[in-house]
Amino acid sequence: MAGVVVATYLLMLLAFYRPQQRTFHICTMVFIMLFDLAVPVYLFLRRDWYVRLFEHGDISSFLVWMHFIMPLALYILYIFQIIAARKLLQGNADAETYSSARIDHRGQGKAILVVRALTIFTGIMLIEPDPA
Repeated sequence: MAGVVVATYLLMLLAFYRPQQRTFHICTMVFIMLFDLAVPVYLFLRRDWYVRLFEHGDISSFLVWMHFIMPLALYILYIFQIIAARKLLQGNADAETYSSARIDHRGQGKAILVVRALTIFTGIMLIEPDPA
């Protein structure tokens, strides 16, 4: 799973640096946002969280809480990013609104790249090796 998540991050970087290719940029970013929404559901269904968090005592771990906060921050940034993108895509917006939305969208995009990288990093640090 970690490899897939890192691959989507690289795809996100590619789309971030190609905003001129609007269709590719928008489709890729929407796909990654939906993917990021699906990852917690997948992990919830595939992992035994009760044993890990409560029986092993990981619920009090700083890393667990830091990792929990990162996706929440990412989802909040996604909401603001969608709002700014919708302003950009409105054809009847005046020049000032468009310029402001473009600056917001670019800045939020950079923040998303940082927060998503931290989310991936903390998630990888929480992976338990298989006892084989």
